[in-house]
Amino acid sequence: MAPPTFAETVRDLCTALLPQSDDLATRMADRIRREVPAYVDNPLVAAEDLERSCAQNLRDILSTVVGRPGPNIAAAQATGARRAEQGVSYAVMLQAFRVGGRCVWEILVEQADNSTRSDLLPAAADIWGISDDIAAAASEAYRAVVLDRARRDHETRAVLVGTLLDGDVAAARQDWSSAAVLDLRGTEFVVVSAECHTPGAEALPDAERRLSGRHVQSAWRLTPDSHEGLVALRVGYGTAALSEDLRAMATTRVGRSRPFATLDLAPAATRQARLALAAATPGTSEVVGYEDRPVAVLLAGSPDGADTVLELLEPVLDRGQPDATTLLETARVWLDTGGSTSAAAEQLHLHRNTVRYRLGRLEELTGIDITHPVQAATLHVALEAARIRGRG
Repeated sequence: MAPPTFAETVRDLCTALLPQSDDLATRMADRIRREVPAYVDNPLVAAEDLERSCAQNLRDILSTVVGRPGPNIAAAQATGARRAEQGVSYAVMLQAFRVGGRCVWEILVEQADNSTRSDLLPAAADIWGISDDIAAAASEAYRAVVLDRARRDHETRAVLVGTLLDGDVAAARQDWSSAAVLDLRGTEFVVVSAECHTPGAEALPDAERRLSGRHVQSAWRLTPDSHEGLVALRVGYGTAALSEDLRAMATTRVGRSRPFATLDLAPAATRQARLALAAATPGTSEVVGYEDRPVAVLLAGSPDGADTVLELLEPVLDRGQPDATTLLETARVWLDTGGSTSAAAEQLHLHRNTVRYRLGRLEELTGIDITHPVQAATLHVALEAARIRGRG
């Protein structure tokens, strides 16, 4: 695309201002420090550094309008990379560029006479375009530094994972390409959530390295209560293979979301993984997929509903251990075997009459008729509520 052509009066104005670049840059830097306090608070951004950058940007804009070679992209990139190394946030750096661009425009308007102002106004978009090109070059270099650092910096990766899982996807996209930073390449993604019994201790020890050994990319964050990660699935490695690998490393119960295609769906998948975690049996190292136990997931997402249905079993639970556990376990096995007393007895290593006695005792205590399909289904729901609450 050909560079814009400016009116002679506008070119003359910029030519006259070029020798004043250093003085005008001081004014621009002062303006940035007033409107962007983070530059004042950051001791790594020296006043001289900011003024040099302002002078360079100002000269680039004025020189481009005059008709000299375009902006010094290398200088803008150096500024962007330096700001990343200095710990200036991406949003703060862009704000400083916007303030600087406004300051340049205000200087041009102030210094222009009436005839020049009439030519200056139509040139506004092109002048702002030059400023945007400089900011874009700085942004590109900033992202490159952050990308390189994030690939090496576990804490930075954890922050970005948290940003995605907690729902601030827009912020993650604004700062950098999340999948590139996290080095996640796959056909689909899943979220994994595991509970931490000890604050700061990984529930899935060394998960990233161990999955990497299977040629599976992942990124993780650790909070006092949970160890959560994004895992990129690939052809030949789906949820079944992942669940198997998670079982091999799990020290506590683990939940896994359904697969999803794009990272903007990560917050919803995080909720799925956490519900699947809550659907696992407390005190175990079970790995539960969101789709594995729909009734338990439903109860985990509705604590009031779980409490209500759990009341059906209170007469049994009030009997205390081990009697309550014996009755509930017998009922679970009987339901799992399709209501077959013989199959339940075989699995429990009991006589069929013992199974019948226990089921009859359960009916007597709860008032549930286990031969009635609807009431049997209600019993199943109540048993799931008791399991996920750790009550039997």
